[in-house]
Amino acid sequence: MKKAERLNDIMIYLNDKKTFNLKSIIDRYSISRSTAIRDIRSLEEIGMPIYSIIGRNGHYSILPNRLLSPIVFTIDEVYALYFSMQTLTAYQSTPFHLNIQKLKQKFEGCIADERIEKLRKMELLFNLGSYQSKSECPFLKDILQIAVDENVCEVSYIKETIEKQYYVQFFNITSAYGQWYATAYNFQTGKSQVFRCDKILSVQTCNKYTAKSISEFLMPTRELFRDKEAIDFLVEVSVQGADIFYKEHYPSMELCHENGKYYVKGFYNKGEENFISNYFAFYGETIFSIHPAALKNLILERLNDIKNHFASL
Repeated sequence: MKKAERLNDIMIYLNDKKTFNLKSIIDRYSISRSTAIRDIRSLEEIGMPIYSIIGRNGHYSILPNRLLSPIVFTIDEVYALYFSMQTLTAYQSTPFHLNIQKLKQKFEGCIADERIEKLRKMELLFNLGSYQSKSECPFLKDILQIAVDENVCEVSYIKETIEKQYYVQFFNITSAYGQWYATAYNFQTGKSQVFRCDKILSVQTCNKYTAKSISEFLMPTRELFRDKEAIDFLVEVSVQGADIFYKEHYPSMELCHENGKYYVKGFYNKGEENFISNYFAFYGETIFSIHPAALKNLILERLNDIKNHFASL
């Protein structure tokens, strides 16, 4: 590790500490005593308020109420952060109410003019694929805060054009194809449930149920979403089918590669027949085999419905 990188890392390491000793720096960075002393002097020179306590139990202390020293990024790290930020432009809403244009201006304000010119040329050449979504999720930030605080909330939600009320505790937020989804524990059913965030009409904390620790929800998907009557499936697919899986799949399924063959393995619960038949109908001729036969029949029925629809046009 170069000295500049090491000093930056030491600043981050010491930021939340009141005291430290020389040995902790030596052991953490595998450097000599003299190098560690020079590094501490360098930190003092750039403004970190460190002072030494002499004696048998001598150590270093850091003055309270200090400002976090600036984090030093390499130019490649700046480019990586800049283009990672660009992926947020696909979303109408984010949990942070960000203004991407203002963020870009702040990035450009931290680098030299020749770097800015290069960055803008890269932006013309380098496009990150994304699914544009204009669905607004006005409660996304609230959902995130409620989840972090481990609170129970009452949710008003549109399901199949009907407004419904749920008492839930959110514990996971994900995005796919420009849409935001929040997973929550439903206290009324005792099961986990996924909500599409743009269909949430209101969210407010309540004391109707006792909140759980987030750690209680950190369990394998099979335990989290699987009902007792769930149906297991195993679908063999081609390499092209494996590519379809990587582009879109759900927590109740996984891709297995065994003996040169690809299998989509998982389960679906009763009531999810339309979902699972629609999903696999999209695979088309990339499917080689389907188990159980009941799933095959569901897919055939769905394909027949599609055929009848087009025949009636």
